Amino acid sequence: MRFEKVALATVGFQIPPVVVTSASIEERLAPIYERLRLPTGRLEGMSGIVERRLWEPGTRLSDISILTARKTIEASGIPPTEIRCLIHASVCREFLEPATACRVHWGAGLPNDTWVYDVSNACLGLMNGIVQIGTMIETGAIRAGLVVGTEDASGLLQATIDQLLNDPNLTRQSIKPAFASLTIGSGSCALLLVDRDYFGIGGRVFCATARANTNFHHLCQSEQDRAGSGMLPTMQTDSEQLLEAGVATGVETLEAFLKECPWEQSEVDVTVCHQVGSSHRKRMLEAFHFPEDRDFAVFQHLGNTGSVALPTALGIGLQLGKIEQPARAALLGIGSGINCVMIAAALDGIAVSSNVEQWNDALKSTRFDTNPSSIETSQPGISS
Repeated sequence: MRFEKVALATVGFQIPPVVVTSASIEERLAPIYERLRLPTGRLEGMSGIVERRLWEPGTRLSDISILTARKTIEASGIPPTEIRCLIHASVCREFLEPATACRVHWGAGLPNDTWVYDVSNACLGLMNGIVQIGTMIETGAIRAGLVVGTEDASGLLQATIDQLLNDPNLTRQSIKPAFASLTIGSGSCALLLVDRDYFGIGGRVFCATARANTNFHHLCQSEQDRAGSGMLPTMQTDSEQLLEAGVATGVETLEAFLKECPWEQSEVDVTVCHQVGSSHRKRMLEAFHFPEDRDFAVFQHLGNTGSVALPTALGIGLQLGKIEQPARAALLGIGSGINCVMIAAALDGIAVSSNVEQWNDALKSTRFDTNPSSIETSQPGISS
C-alpha cells in the first residue's frame, strides 16, 4: 500500500509516574523463587527490562488518552476542528460498549462530523490506526486524523503475581508462560496524520505492508474479555515459539515491504521495532539484516507497553535527538496473532509532545520512587 498525500505531523506521548523495577517484582515473588530455586535477576536477564512504569492508582485511562490527544493536536498547530477521524487503538479500553474513543472524542473537543471508533489488534493497534487514517487521507475523505491509545499494565501485573503466589502446583516449567506478563508496562501515545499538500507540514508516510500468519494465534492469549477497566486479566505466552514465529513472519513481511519502500534497505537511516525485550530485538535485527546501531529502543526502562510501544519509542528518540531529522525510518511492528505491519516514513519536521521536559542519565527519563510491595490496580475514576 503506497501513499502520496499522507504526512506524520506530530507524535505525542505520556510517561507514567510510578516506576516498578524487575528486581522489585522478584522481591514479591521471593517465596516462588526460593521454592523453585530460581536465580534472582532472571526477569531482567531474560528480557533486558530493568523497569516499567504504571499510572497512579485510580487513574482513568480515557483521561490519559484525552490528555495525550489534546497535547498532540496542540503541538501540531492544527485546529481541533480539522480532525475528522479519531481511533482509539490500545489493547486496554474502558468499555465493551460504547467505544472508548467516544469519551476521548468528547474530551478532546473534536467536531461531530468525525469518524470515531476503537481498533484492537494486540501490539499493532496504533500501527493499524496509522494505516486506516492514511487511507482516508489518501482517498480525500478527511484531511487530518488522530490515532491514540493508553495501556494500563497494573491489572495484568497484579493478577499474574497473585496467580503465581497462590499456585501450589507451580513448577519451573509451568511458570514460563507467565514471565512475559511480568515485562508489561503502561504508557500513552498519539499520532496525528495530515494531508501534506493541504497543511504543508510533517514527514511523508510512503507506504505500509501487512502480513498475517494466524496459524500461531494461540501462542499468546489472554483470558475471556470482560467489561470494565477494573478487570484483572491473565495471559499465557509461549515466548520461545512466539519469538521464532514472529521473526519468520517479519522476514516474510520485510521482503514485501522493501518492494513497496522508496529506498534500498541500505538507505534506511533508522529502524524502530516493537519494544518487547532484548532477545526479540537482537533476533529481529539479525534476521532483517538491519544494524543495531541504527535501531532505537526504550523497552529497558518502559517495558513492553503494547500498542503504544513502537510509536512511543519513536517519539522519545525524536525528543532526545537520538533520532535526528531528517531521516528515512522503517517502523517494524509485530504483534501476537501473528500479524506484522511495516511502515516507511520520512522523519522531517515532525513535532513531539510529551509530559517529560527533563530526562536523567538512565534513559534520560524522570524516575519516581515506588513501593515494590504493592502494585495497585487502576480503578475507574476521574483523575486530577
